[in-house]
Amino acid sequence: MNIIRMSGGLANQMFQYALYLKLRSMGKEVKFDDINEYRGEGARPIMLSLFGIDYPRASWEEITAFTDGSMEPLKRLRRGLFGRQAREYRERGFYDPQVLAFEDMYLRGEFKSEKYFEDIKQQVRSLYHFPKLEDMHLPEKLDRSTRACLEAIEGSEAVGIHMYRSDSRLDEELYEGICTEKYYEGAVRFIQEKCPDAVFYIFSNEPKWVKNWVEHLIECQMKEGMGGEEMNAMRKRFIMVVANTEYTGYLDMMLMSRCRHNIISNSSFGWWASWMNDNPEKIVVAPDKWENDRESEDVYTAGMVLINSKGRVSRVIKK
Repeated sequence: MNIIRMSGGLANQMFQYALYLKLRSMGKEVKFDDINEYRGEGARPIMLSLFGIDYPRASWEEITAFTDGSMEPLKRLRRGLFGRQAREYRERGFYDPQVLAFEDMYLRGEFKSEKYFEDIKQQVRSLYHFPKLEDMHLPEKLDRSTRACLEAIEGSEAVGIHMYRSDSRLDEELYEGICTEKYYEGAVRFIQEKCPDAVFYIFSNEPKWVKNWVEHLIECQMKEGMGGEEMNAMRKRFIMVVANTEYTGYLDMMLMSRCRHNIISNSSFGWWASWMNDNPEKIVVAPDKWENDRESEDVYTAGMVLINSKGRVSRVIKK
């Protein structure tokens, strides 16, 4: 039996469950440790039930056996003398084929690559399907605002922009090295060239910063010959979507997935929103580095347009 340690928010849980499906398709017995990361105060919610998903849970006894974490006196003494003897493996890189080889292991990682489930991705795609709004039973105000946004998105050449800056800003240098203002500017310009009627729906946890960024972008375009009326028309093409809470963030993912095209940050959340977008002609723009300190190739999917921190297209991932 393998045990996958569940961690993170909805998007990370989706990657971990996709790995579970892959391992099950290989005939392996798999359970989840959904205890260690989710028992503390302030722990993030487990959201997979949104997709009607239930999963086998490892018992605490099974988890401690795999991780050699028992607090029994004799086992603590043995660990003190000989060290921990855990059957535990931590993923290396974004895609680590070794993860798929184990029959009896406690697996830790994000498993943030389509390569883990590429041969069963139609199964994954059919499973990760948002319920209809009427089946979500949202509070009236939230239901009304979500419906209005969805109708606007479906009635336009909508481009979802994911600008959750705090995903990277725990390390300011990391943030500035990847999803810079120039990155987003270059991504918008690329989409505008391909889709002149594009309307940009921006999903962000920093609306004040986004408003200033949009004004700066429009001013730069004005210097290139845009008049006052054109500027006002341009402003209407950038729509700020107020970010949902941790417990309703799935609505942001759903709305982004219903856009025709996507501009994403180096975030699992934006990755899944663009992956679930079923527009056969979609354009997905992503940063050409996902993390500064490790190779990012395995995180990308076919057709993604990669733009660097200076706002220039670096390459397109081959289909």
